[in-house]
Order: sequence, then C-alpha cells, then structure tokens
Amino acid sequence: MRTDKIKHSSNPQSRRFAFALPDDVYPKNYGATSVQRVYHRVTPAHFKGPPLFSYRHAFHAANHADVLKHSILVHILDYFNQKENPYWVIDTHAGAGIYDLSDEWATKNAEFADGLDRLLDADKHPALIERYLQSVQAFNPDGIANFYPGSPWLALQALREKDRLRLFELHPTEIDILKENLSLQDRATQKKTMVYEQDGFTGLKALLPPPTRRAITIIDPSYEDKADYRKTLQCVQDAMTRFPTGCYAIWYPLVQRREATELQRTFEKMKDCNWLNATLSVRKPPSDGFGLFGSGMFVINPPWTLHGDLAKALPWLAKQLALDERANFTLKQSASGTQPASNTKQAPEKKRDSGSKHASGTKHNSAAKHTSGARSVTGVKQASKTR
Repeated sequence: MRTDKIKHSSNPQSRRFAFALPDDVYPKNYGATSVQRVYHRVTPAHFKGPPLFSYRHAFHAANHADVLKHSILVHILDYFNQKENPYWVIDTHAGAGIYDLSDEWATKNAEFADGLDRLLDADKHPALIERYLQSVQAFNPDGIANFYPGSPWLALQALREKDRLRLFELHPTEIDILKENLSLQDRATQKKTMVYEQDGFTGLKALLPPPTRRAITIIDPSYEDKADYRKTLQCVQDAMTRFPTGCYAIWYPLVQRREATELQRTFEKMKDCNWLNATLSVRKPPSDGFGLFGSGMFVINPPWTLHGDLAKALPWLAKQLALDERANFTLKQSASGTQPASNTKQAPEKKRDSGSKHASGTKHNSAAKHTSGARSVTGVKQASKTR
C-alpha cells in the first residue's frame, strides 16, 4: 500500500491537510466503510466533571505520544486480522473515541503540530507510519485532516463482523461524547460494541479471558494521578494470571517521576512471556522537572513482525519529531521474543552473553543498552551517548 502525496497547510491551526485516500487501502472485510466519520463537538462550557476528572485527551490528540501508540496499535490490529478467528479489543480508558482537531480543545495547545503535522510534512514514511497515516486518512475522506481517530475508532475500523469491542470510560463528559459518537454509527457497529461507565482497571477482570480466547487489551490511563502507575502494574499482573496468552498494549509517559521509571523497570523484568518495549523521546527532560518529554509502549505477546517494523520506524520518528538534540528512541524485547530467522533481517550480533541479544540501532555507533535476558536496540538522534 502507498500513501498519495500529502500537502500540508502553512497554518496548522486550520487543520487543512489536503490528501487523497487510495481506494484500496482497506480490504472490504475490515469494515472501514461502515464507520461513519462523525464527531460530537464539545467546548469547555460542556465540561461537567469535578477536579478529579481533569484530564481531557482532546487537548493532546494527535501528539507525538498518539503517533507512537496508534501506529503500534494499527500494526497489531492488522496482524490479528490475518487469521479468520474472531477476537476482542478491550480499551480500559477509551476517551471520546474520535477527536475534532479544529475545535478549541485541540487548538488550545495545538500538540498535533509537533505530532501528526510533522509526519504529513514528510515525503517518505517507514511502512509502520505509512500504514498509520492511511488509517487516519480513512476518517477524512474530504481530504482535510480535521478528525483524529482514537484507539476505539481505529479498532472499529479494523474489526470484522465476528469481532467485538469493549470500552471502559469513567470521565462523565468523555463517556457521554463516546456514547453519542457510537449512537451515530450503523447497527452492525453498535451491535459489536459495548461501553462500560466504570473503572477499566477493575472492570477488565470480568472480561478475561474472552470467549474467543483472542484479544488485544489497550491500557492507557492518563497517569495524572501517580496511583495510576501502581494500578497499571496490578492490572497487568492480574490480567496475565487470567489470560496469559492475550496481547496487552500498555502506554506510559516519559516524565521525571520515580513511579514512571519503576513501572518500566518492573515490566522489563517480566518472565514467562514475550514482550516488547519501545520508547520515543522528542526532547530533553524539562529543567523544572515537569512535563512530558516522550512516551513508551510496552506490548506483551506482540506480533513477531512488530519489532522489525519498529526498528525501521523509530529512528525516523526520532528525527522527524525531534524538538531538540536530545530526541532519541529505545527498542527492547525479551530474549524469547526473537523473530523467526527466515522472516527477518537483523544486524550481525557482536556478542552473545547469557542468552541475551544486543544490536546497535544508530548510525553513530552509540552503545545499546544491555538488559539481562533482553534484546535491545537504542538510538540517539545526534549525540553518541544516551541520557
């Protein structure tokens, strides 16, 4: 598949991204045409939540974190669709589902300008990003990139007739918008979707294992409350006892917070499962200690094809989305997650040690980070040393 030439507007606030969507982007059984491209507009005046519910993803839609998370999700969805067996997609923190990048929520900080915008500026894209952009294009058939699909809408785009979508959302305003957006879809789409107004961390327990014994579970809280780090870890640990063969895609922020570092380290110590950990930093950590400087995706039981595509996409993303010279990426996977040799090309290994595999992921010969029992690739945009 290919993406036709994308034209970028000189005014990112207008969201006038003109492009053409190839007619053959999605096979008919993906059901892309059954998902209406609609969004219920909401303004700050509609907000009705108490301070506890302060997070609204519309402020951050299509930023660099969404680019990483959703490009990986699209790849996983495509991989699951290679088999006829039905599967479920479960999202523990669904949000509104789809976002209008022209309204005042999104344009307040215009985070899409340093995310999606920068991808649209590029003439060539790695395969992983090309496929992701095609998914975004499908929701903008008029050639204007005003609408950005969140995880629920990307899932609906991919799900087939026998597949199911289960969404959790606790924010009182977000769930109202989510339900209204879903009410505007056709009956087939509504039939395979269920929305739960409850905490996804605890609600997930009742859904695992799913009847299909195949599922993608997306866990992406806002982490505004530092307790989310502990809850995320407990949620994953519990899910793995109930359904150890499921695919789990866990998003986490790169911030200067002890809990964030500990979450990543704890995940990478997981045993008896295949995992992949990808991070993308777009700038150096803020001097005041606050703010998002990157994000990561930890995927348990990932498609074996994901590592190879990320190895090509992450260096490109680190360069394309860089806000300063400290932009970089890391890519690690468990020793048991190595892809079949007949289906992948890898750099020659310089050293084998205790079952670990390491490879360089940069043109500047920067040393790969060594993690016991894990295969690691680390890339830095310019400097030869990581932070």
